[in-house]
Amino acid sequence: MNFKPHIFLLLLLIVFSACTKKDDPPVETKQKIKLHFYHKVNGEEARFDTMIYENAAGNPYLINEIQWFISDLSLMKSNGDSILLNDWKDIHYIDTDLPETHTWNVFDNIPAGSYDEIRFTFGFTEEKNQSFMFPNPPERDMFWPEFLGGGYHYMKLNGKWNEPNGNITPFDFHMGIGQIYYSYPDSIIGFVHNNFRVSLPNSAFEIQENEAMDFNIIMNIENWFKDPHVYDHNVWKGYIMQNQEAMKLAKENGHNVFSVEEVK
Repeated sequence: MNFKPHIFLLLLLIVFSACTKKDDPPVETKQKIKLHFYHKVNGEEARFDTMIYENAAGNPYLINEIQWFISDLSLMKSNGDSILLNDWKDIHYIDTDLPETHTWNVFDNIPAGSYDEIRFTFGFTEEKNQSFMFPNPPERDMFWPEFLGGGYHYMKLNGKWNEPNGNITPFDFHMGIGQIYYSYPDSIIGFVHNNFRVSLPNSAFEIQENEAMDFNIIMNIENWFKDPHVYDHNVWKGYIMQNQEAMKLAKENGHNVFSVEEVK
């Protein structure tokens, strides 16, 4: 049997259409959130490298830089359910010297609905704080020495304070894994994980279909030094990485360091 060329082409088109035609896919709804990170002192945006602050202990101080990690970002619902946002990454690094780190475009698609609270981990959980997981700077440079527990700093808050004798002395307010010593400094018999869970006050929100929302997350720096413990640089001096007592105090002061300033 001989087909005329135009008839053959028509039959091919019909078969191709029958094989490939499908129902249109449902329209995907996309709800997104974006976090913006700010660092403030007494309600004003932090100013760096200038001796203009005084903490609750009366120490004049300045801030050089702040570098820290947030992880395990979660959204809490009124029935107790939670959504862990980890589709793309579950750890974000913030550095006051690197503006590109001040915003986290969360990759996850957030189900539309009402949420009671935003929570996150300051630093990392013990399970996630693994040495060498960041091969490149700047995160790589947050490493915590292996002999002190390994993993990474939760935070480096570096600055200087004015001692009573007038000396301007650097301080490294660094948080991470603490040590339990049999004898200091070389007999470590245990480690303490000083991460903590943050529940942001006044962070309830409702997100509609195809809506994007922005949250401003504030680190209120002065609170690291005042509540419930008055932190005195003259007592704790400039270096607390191997001082679990000081890091425990800092951890407990962290209960109200973070807040949400604006939801839009």
